[in-house]
Amino acid sequence: MRVVRKWSPTGQRPCTTDIPILISKTHAEAQGPTHFPTPPPQRPLLLFQIQKGDREVMPLLQFLALLAMSHLSLLLLFSVFSATHALTLPSDVSALQSFKASIKPSSVSPWSCLASWNFSTDPCSVPRRTHFTCGISCSADSTRVISITLDPAGYAGALSPAIAKLTQLTVLDLSDNSFSGYVPSALSSLSNLQILTLRSNSFSGPLPQAITAIKSLESLDISHNFLSGSLPKTMVSLSSLRRLDLSFNRITGTLPKLPSSLSELALRSNSLSGYLLKSSFDGLTRLEVVELSANAFTGPIQSWFFLLPSLQQVNLANNSFTGLAILKPTASDLVAVDLGFNQIKGYVPTNFSAFPLLSSLSLRYNQLRGPIPMDYSKKETLKRLFLDGNFLNGKAPVGFFSGWSGVSGSLGDNCLQSCPTSSQLCLPSQKPNSICKQAYGGKPRS
Repeated sequence: MRVVRKWSPTGQRPCTTDIPILISKTHAEAQGPTHFPTPPPQRPLLLFQIQKGDREVMPLLQFLALLAMSHLSLLLLFSVFSATHALTLPSDVSALQSFKASIKPSSVSPWSCLASWNFSTDPCSVPRRTHFTCGISCSADSTRVISITLDPAGYAGALSPAIAKLTQLTVLDLSDNSFSGYVPSALSSLSNLQILTLRSNSFSGPLPQAITAIKSLESLDISHNFLSGSLPKTMVSLSSLRRLDLSFNRITGTLPKLPSSLSELALRSNSLSGYLLKSSFDGLTRLEVVELSANAFTGPIQSWFFLLPSLQQVNLANNSFTGLAILKPTASDLVAVDLGFNQIKGYVPTNFSAFPLLSSLSLRYNQLRGPIPMDYSKKETLKRLFLDGNFLNGKAPVGFFSGWSGVSGSLGDNCLQSCPTSSQLCLPSQKPNSICKQAYGGKPRS
């Protein structure tokens, strides 16, 4: 005896029977192999076996089944949706609101960037067709503000210390506007800031020492403002700083020790004084540009200065330097030097002609004497030479007036002989003989 399973003839539902079926061996052999109807293929059911009489709940059950099977897909879609519709960090939004609130509404023109800062919409949401159309940039996940670069629209007001809440900020550029007041010390909290540009505003007061705590800062430009006081002694702490421009302010005092990372130093038109000390420039192997003109520096310019290994351009004009020492370089990238309008005494340094790339040299309006070195007229790289306004004597090197010479500039207002008046180089005319005699102790031009 064995138990067999039968399939209902309707093909609707399988059925099972436990009725013993006795099949004798003889009968089985006579009848041949026993065949049972092949069961029809079953349709897979998702979560529930739908029975007869249950059809009224089928739509609900099928919906639940589909929802369950797509659970993972929904989670993935939700994560993508969340990433693309992430909200700006609330503290960043608050900082932007405080920043805008500190600006005088009358200075916000309808066409300006700030006019589009409508906080009814998330600042970092995209696309920005009607809100925050310019002025800020956000992180890739649209959660943090990483850059503020305002247009030059004449914005007036103070720089809110709340800006320090934007801790992922890498760029802050408010140049060519009318911001005023102190530069807030709170900026020191911007530990990721790389570029700080406040050029051409009306900021006043000293440069806050706290700013020197921003180790990530690579460019600091607060030129054309009304900064006063001395430079912080902790300037050397700006270990990533490559460019420093504080020109056209009212900064006083001497130069502190500068960061060794500097490649460009610009402090033009301030009231800095004292000597150029080697300790201030110690380790500045990458320094390429030095712009210190129109200050009150004094004393001699020592030989180490022009041997800084990466130096290319130097402007020390309009100071009160009194001496100049130049050594021959072993190698140099120096291209341009302006030492005009100082009080430098002595002779024109011959060793300037040994700088292989030098193309522009100005020593105009100093108190230099003696002849012009012949090596200057033989230097093929030299294209601009200004020696006017000194007390140079002797004959002007004829090489300057040959057909191949491409030198421009001026040798005028000296005590030179044989400087052709037909040459532009000899303009303006030489000093009167009486002045030259007085300058040389009553001796005539030689």
